Amino acid sequence: MNVTIKDVATLANVAPSTVSRVIADSPRISEATKQKVKQAMEELGYHPNLNARNLASQSTKALGLVMPSSKDVGFQNPFFPTVLQGISDGAQEKNYALHMTTGKSEKEILDAVIQMVQGKRVDGVVLLTSKVKDEVISYLKAREFPFVLIGKPYKDVEEITHVDNDNVRAMKDATEYLIKLGHSQIGFIGGSLDLIVTVDRLQGYKKAIVHAGIDARKDYIIHQEFLREGGQEAVRALMQLEHPPSALVVADDFMALGVLNTLDELGIRVPEDISIVGFNNLLLAELAKPPLTSVDINIFELGYQASKSLIQKIENRNEPTKRLIISHRIVERLSCSQPNSGEMEHK
Repeated sequence: MNVTIKDVATLANVAPSTVSRVIADSPRISEATKQKVKQAMEELGYHPNLNARNLASQSTKALGLVMPSSKDVGFQNPFFPTVLQGISDGAQEKNYALHMTTGKSEKEILDAVIQMVQGKRVDGVVLLTSKVKDEVISYLKAREFPFVLIGKPYKDVEEITHVDNDNVRAMKDATEYLIKLGHSQIGFIGGSLDLIVTVDRLQGYKKAIVHAGIDARKDYIIHQEFLREGGQEAVRALMQLEHPPSALVVADDFMALGVLNTLDELGIRVPEDISIVGFNNLLLAELAKPPLTSVDINIFELGYQASKSLIQKIENRNEPTKRLIISHRIVERLSCSQPNSGEMEHK
């Protein structure tokens, strides 16, 4: 026999309309009454028909997630499972489901977003990357469809709600950490310059170098994909220079893992011969050999605040545009030391 709202109301000793308001999480109902109704629902095994409720309110109770290109880093870099966990926790608090989409090209991703929006499959969208030219953002803005960006927008910063770290400051801090250890020959391994996060982190690196009065060397700056293989290719190029760097800042821990593996193959010791600072403080930073000093950017919190902010926009269309900056810190492990005196020998 199906349990109804009336059954719940009878057990909780409230009106059926009160049960409906509790299901809708109405602020007009006291917390004590909500707990009493929820307890009755649990005792009776009652589950509200969210589909019917959503149909009546023209809401899907779903958030769309726009992943990077499926041929890109999205399903390889451990950053994404962690940020998705944060998004999921924020969504579950308000009983929202997640609807993920991606594609092999920028056009496929845009087409998927258009289908998601025009098919009324979601109430709002979380974008997981910020690109220099982003047609998805242009489309969502033109439709006045609720969305939140993880990262900093390329333009219209004041008009787009976004959750980000201060990536300029974070990379400046990471570079200055190495400078304080005594390093002056510091290389930078970054991701694609199509990504705003790379542009910002490169700017932070350059600021630290200039501020310390160190000559900026173009040959010390290399850009690859945020992949382990990218780090391997980049460090080989740097180590072949006549005067290779004594320290590296790597804009992603996944790349840094490739850097550590390649240095090991080349017989270059970390941190005795070269110091490394990674970024994102992924679990693999702690498990690396040696354990990697890394900038913790609170990835989970980035995702959690993004979904929380999006739901606020969905439920209140007058919600003001927000810029949320998540704090960062350097987690010291065993991949950095003072530079060796004299030149490193390379075969």
